[in-house]
Formats: sequence, structure tokens, C-alpha cells
Amino acid sequence: MPFHDPDCLFCKIAAGEVPADIVYSDDHVVAFRDIQPVADEHILIIPRKHIASLSHLEEGDLDIAGHILSAAGKTAEKAGIAASGYRLVFNTGPDALQSVFHIHGHLIGGQKMGWPPFPGTRVQHG
Repeated sequence: MPFHDPDCLFCKIAAGEVPADIVYSDDHVVAFRDIQPVADEHILIIPRKHIASLSHLEEGDLDIAGHILSAAGKTAEKAGIAASGYRLVFNTGPDALQSVFHIHGHLIGGQKMGWPPFPGTRVQHG
């Protein structure tokens, strides 16, 4: 798997080739505001390495997964939502509505949330 996919929007953001509203950045991850927020704070956390989805994580990528989780707390702190709470969501695959195939966590907060996360949208099978 390439470290950087030249056709991937998120790889371009991580490389600084495409502008984004960066909230947090380190050697392993970049966190930036989503351009279509679903909450008062909606920040995407991506690894600098191109990995298509959670399903594509390999044994050697487990440290990257840890960096994403660690960055969530740091990013929430910088965004001012750590104390009140936040949600970290990963969409994996087309049925989960993953639209950019570069692993990313949606850090969502800044407002009171309910459970289940999306009431009334349950798909009935059978």
C-alpha cells in the first residue's frame, strides 16, 4: 500500500497540497474541519499514510490506529469540546456511506447528542 496516493483528496490535504482548516497535526495524523459538518464541531482525523478503510488496516498499521485515537482527545481539547464530550465515528465501506476511501474518524461534538445516533433511519431487513 503506498504511503501517499496521488489521486486521494485526503492524501493531498495531509501533504499540504489542498488547503483545509487544520485543527491538529503531528507526524502521524492531520485533523481538519469537515466541509459538510453534521454538528457544531465536526473534524476529520486522518493518518498521513494512505489506508483505504478500517478493513484495510494491516498488522503493521496498528500504531497508526492508536495515533488516530490519541489524536482524537488532543483534537477535542483544541476544539474546546473535550470536557463536554464528543463522538468518534468511522464509516467503513459503501453501506456505511464512506465517501472518501482514506481511513478517517469523524470527531463530532459541541452539542448534545442522542442515542441511537440516527433515530428513524434504521433499515428493516426481512
